Amino acid sequence: MVEKRFTNKIVIITGATKGIGLSCAQRFQEEGATVCAIQRGNSKLFDSFEFDLSKEQECSKSINEIIKKYGHIDVLINNAGVMKESSILETSLEDWNQTLSVNLTAPFLLAKFCMPFLIESKGCIVNIGSIEGIGANPNHAAYCSSKAGLHGLTRAIAVDHGKNGVRCNAVAPGWIDTELNKDFINSMPDSEHFRKNIGSIHPLNRIGKTEEVASLVSWLASSESSFVTGQVYTIDGGRMAKISLPNP
Repeated sequence: MVEKRFTNKIVIITGATKGIGLSCAQRFQEEGATVCAIQRGNSKLFDSFEFDLSKEQECSKSINEIIKKYGHIDVLINNAGVMKESSILETSLEDWNQTLSVNLTAPFLLAKFCMPFLIESKGCIVNIGSIEGIGANPNHAAYCSSKAGLHGLTRAIAVDHGKNGVRCNAVAPGWIDTELNKDFINSMPDSEHFRKNIGSIHPLNRIGKTEEVASLVSWLASSESSFVTGQVYTIDGGRMAKISLPNP
């Protein structure tokens, strides 16, 4: 039986229709929260708010609508993200701006518009970063930059608003079984070989599950982590701890 740690809590999650966002939303709902899902499309599983998070006015409107309906906000989960395959030589300014707009600027704006209400509730923020904010896969110039920026924003919010009782942390998932990573694998020249061998780069010899990320996110949002802030938690099956060697 799942513990009801978020009864009467209002939890905002962006991009809750699939992947990590969906698993997080389901976990919070199971633990008693009212989940407000913000994304471009409609979510039939949760209270859905359809907005384009790449636009400042839309971010502001989304928070205003949630406050108008519920009166308070307890947790913000910035999860929505995009990833484009290109080096800096191949990245257009348009693609660069779009990636940073969704992955970094939207979390900044939502944190900004939520902050007065999080101060009232002594709430918290959990940002979904990436191990690519720490290291880099090939041809992910904009994505890596956006996630490294999100990790920095996490620390800045924690430092500035700890005095207000607001905590801010991030998780940095590695290879997780999501649509985003499936698309990346399918872009490989030999996707079947890549798919069969991707587990071997991890000490745990497998990729992660979205539910495993959701467990960490829910802990960071709960009172059980009340003295944790400004941290980026890697959840990657040990990949970043493993030094690469040539194939035998």
